[in-house]
Amino acid sequence: MKRFLPILLFAALAFCGCEELDLFPEPQKEVNKDKYGTDRVYGSEAIPSIRISVPLDQWNALLGYYDENNKTKKYVSCDVEYNDGASIEKVSGAGLRLRGNTSRRRPEGEVGETHNPEETVWHHCHFGVHLDKFTKDDDHRIKGIRKMNLKWFKDDPNYVREIYCYDLFQRAGVWTAPHSKYCLLWLKVEGDPAYTYFGVYELLEPIDTRFLKARKEGFGDAGGNLWKCRWGASLNSTNADFGLDDGTDAEHTYEFKGEKEAYGAAEAQLKDFILKLTGKGEDSFYQWIQEVCDVPLLLKTYAVNVTVGMWDDYWNNQNNYYIYFNATDKYAYKFYFIPFDYDNTLGTSLMMDAGRKDPLNWGDDSNLLIRRLLRFDDFRQIYKDALLELVDPDKALFYYTASIQRITDWQNSIKDFVENDTGEDCMIYDEPAPWGNMPNYRLLTEGPDNFFQVKTQTILNTCK
Repeated sequence: MKRFLPILLFAALAFCGCEELDLFPEPQKEVNKDKYGTDRVYGSEAIPSIRISVPLDQWNALLGYYDENNKTKKYVSCDVEYNDGASIEKVSGAGLRLRGNTSRRRPEGEVGETHNPEETVWHHCHFGVHLDKFTKDDDHRIKGIRKMNLKWFKDDPNYVREIYCYDLFQRAGVWTAPHSKYCLLWLKVEGDPAYTYFGVYELLEPIDTRFLKARKEGFGDAGGNLWKCRWGASLNSTNADFGLDDGTDAEHTYEFKGEKEAYGAAEAQLKDFILKLTGKGEDSFYQWIQEVCDVPLLLKTYAVNVTVGMWDDYWNNQNNYYIYFNATDKYAYKFYFIPFDYDNTLGTSLMMDAGRKDPLNWGDDSNLLIRRLLRFDDFRQIYKDALLELVDPDKALFYYTASIQRITDWQNSIKDFVENDTGEDCMIYDEPAPWGNMPNYRLLTEGPDNFFQVKTQTILNTCK
């Protein structure tokens, strides 16, 4: 990710209650106009403004859906405007829903209340925008993309953790990771006198069929089987909750993101993979895993994962990842691990001291995928070399001076836009989440509590 350009012309403006924020940096050099929008959206240095307008009945329906089930996936209709300074694009009749797991919130008021235009009590929450949810045509695209995940910086007063992590994956050459960037989010309910400024959000690339197609050169085939893996996805048993994402509010430990008619074969493929992962002897496993997996890419992915202190992950907590089989054949495929959900990182942790935990023994031995790989000396060395490369001062990847400069630049680009009409999260300050077990960690203050310095020393002590 390139550094975001500061929007200096806004420095003197106060944002609460202010409707117009339409000044942007001058358009940068034209980026690759890729078919699926990845470069056009995430390759641009501009911080876009996204405005969402919702009919009153639809907004009240959204609130009602949350009251009925706070895990709701139901969409309502909205209009969307995307302004990156180089162009303004609009889509009418898009879909809007709430997102998040434990972080999902009601965007307005209390349970049972409808929209109150006089004394509105707004709440930060995650939104999902599906531009062609109701109308499948090219007009329901913005710069080639059809979905936008909009995340508030929950429990991250640094406004940077997930932005930093996905950027580090890209810098380290982990092309299977999604892209992300900052945006400014506005929302208006029909009848309100002005847009409400929700503040600085993260625009996160969805992991879906277009994600796969945008990376077809790497995957080799974008027509395989994609699974979202939630808590409990240990890959150590076929006696688990496998299911199809059928658009309802149901959630599964292993959730298939494909068509209903493909589900049976996809489940059989995943279960066969688990049986081989857990059942093969050492020599057979060593041969098989290299046939079905890009082992160096997987180990580099996991080196980044552990370096940033992602404790709520596959290896430690059986959580937060996608897997992709690049073919539908039960036995002939390549398996890819896709990292996901990195807001609780860089010193925000609950189950361990993420800065000092041994990176070679990061998680539970029962979560076999990484543990089995590290039993082999050559695979173990690949992993250790990837860890050492990340903390190498000359590589300027994770090393503390490069990280501090990167974060400082990002924070400078957004600091004038953090204050918002919700009244929540209106300051940037250098602390981890208040519920964490390591409140002493800092990102920008050098010394014994700097997460980058502590983690670097841990890796050096372990891997050299």
